Amino acid sequence: MLIIKLGALGDFVQALGPMAAIRAQHPRENIILLTTRPYVDFAEASGYVNTVWLDSRPKFFEFNKWRSLRRWLRRGKFNRIYDLQTSDRSSFYFRLFYPDKPPPWSGIARGCSHPHDNPARDTMHTIERQREQLTKAGVKMAGFDDPAKLDLSWATADVSQFDLPERFALLVPGGAQHRPGKRWPLENYKTLAAQLADQDVTPVLIGGADEHAATAEIAAAVPTALNLAGKTDLLQLAELARRAETAVGNDTGPMHLISAVGCKSVVLYSHESDPALCAQRGRDVTILRQASLTALDVEEVLDALGS
Repeated sequence: MLIIKLGALGDFVQALGPMAAIRAQHPRENIILLTTRPYVDFAEASGYVNTVWLDSRPKFFEFNKWRSLRRWLRRGKFNRIYDLQTSDRSSFYFRLFYPDKPPPWSGIARGCSHPHDNPARDTMHTIERQREQLTKAGVKMAGFDDPAKLDLSWATADVSQFDLPERFALLVPGGAQHRPGKRWPLENYKTLAAQLADQDVTPVLIGGADEHAATAEIAAAVPTALNLAGKTDLLQLAELARRAETAVGNDTGPMHLISAVGCKSVVLYSHESDPALCAQRGRDVTILRQASLTALDVEEVLDALGS
């Protein structure tokens, strides 16, 4: 049996419930996950799958990689494939079985055996869309379609090397480089970090290695801040979120994981993304949205935090 889920981080986190449901539906099956490199260790720790295979995501002209992927899929002898990526790329993988008949397939590939053919699927939140897709394929989603109730205790790691203070809050000031409109101004994050520090709550800055310059700027303005950009893996981030008092961040992948493990989270949205389609889910999530994030002031965020 095969699950396809390639990324990105927010989408991967929101597919954890469906993966857990598939495992519960097929407790004795050998389940393989086809994914990309950032999610290998995280997926292996979940226990939802037996084996993780790395998808090289071949480019159009990389014929040898396409042949290798096709050969692997055809030799897999899968008795079912759940495509949780439901992209043009993953749907094309359905075609790689030709001239053989593809295995039973849940997804949106034309001609697949268990299509999610709701014409309104693109207007549904990711979680509701996946729930409907898998329900149509016969997977029981009850208990797995609410991230607030999903047991993510497996998502843990040693974080002792970070020498964390007793009280801290996670700040996630980054986001997609090509979509600056999704980012709350850095000056606001500096002010927020300073306000938290004044309350004896240490700001802990989270982001990828490519966001280190931005987080370093905040850390320079607030010397008590702890800059962990580029220093945490996904399992460590989950553990940090579990211990944090609260978190504030833009609509970006890490906030999905932070919210999912139950951290009190405030997520900031602009007109560039729609929370009705992709909002973070968890036990305590507040969404603040302005057409432009320059119009969202620090006091409103502090009010949402209860500070």
